[in-house]
Amino acid sequence: MRRSVVRTLIRPLALAATMSAIPLIGAAPAAVGSVVVGGFPIDVSQAPWTVALSSRDRFGGTRAGQFCGGVVVAPTTVVTAAHCMGEDALGAPPNQVRDLKVIAGRTDLLADGGEEVAVKDVRVNPGYDAVANSGDFAVLTLARPLPKSAVVPMAAAGDPAYTPGTQALVSGWGDTTGDGSYTRRLHGADVHVLADDLCVRAYPGGGDGAYRADSMLCGGEVAGGPDACQGDSGGPLVAGGRLIGLVSWGNGCGRPGSPGVYTRVSDVERVLEKDTGGTGDPQGAQRAS
Repeated sequence: MRRSVVRTLIRPLALAATMSAIPLIGAAPAAVGSVVVGGFPIDVSQAPWTVALSSRDRFGGTRAGQFCGGVVVAPTTVVTAAHCMGEDALGAPPNQVRDLKVIAGRTDLLADGGEEVAVKDVRVNPGYDAVANSGDFAVLTLARPLPKSAVVPMAAAGDPAYTPGTQALVSGWGDTTGDGSYTRRLHGADVHVLADDLCVRAYPGGGDGAYRADSMLCGGEVAGGPDACQGDSGGPLVAGGRLIGLVSWGNGCGRPGSPGVYTRVSDVERVLEKDTGGTGDPQGAQRAS
């Protein structure tokens, strides 16, 4: 039986000593020579909202502690996948990870550019269902602001960026092959938003997972190819200058008939609006009208 996998990078060092596999959950082989499978190197200036989540204490310094991606939606607010903040990923609750940071403005994780900013608060979506992978988002509050030029607006429900066939860019520092080959440099891939009915057929339930159109978005190519992969979780899917998805899960990477599944950002907005009584994200997240 095939199994759907979330797209966190690796187990923390505290767990790695007892685990032989490097990826959090082993992924099927995918197109070689890519990240964000089927992708290409980009400079962070092309996707300045893309940040790396880092803990050297948990993941070591080989890749500056990177284990997931995130997206800047306000100067002091980053959104990411809820499963990136789980104990399965971190080996401890996030409030016990003393050096949890975001790395911003840096193309090469081991370069000196950009900045590293501490995370001072983590709020996991209370409606997150770890079994169904639905509602897969968390909100991180930073200790100091990032430049406004790094902020990407979130696409509201009904935004044309969600229209099937729309081209979008996914970016991250994830697996290059589907079998644990990770990159130091930021990569991107062009994918297309896919129709919900296609994604329901791809993921009807069972071992491959169940697609839920109210909280998920499907992206990729029907024939396989460009896709996010392990290590890209929580990273951005952007179309027309608006954030429409967060890398969440999928069956392998780049497989025909198994597109990538993203957290639908309009659902993130809905939950944030509900939690704040209709006043919006208290951290001032930017929205596209």
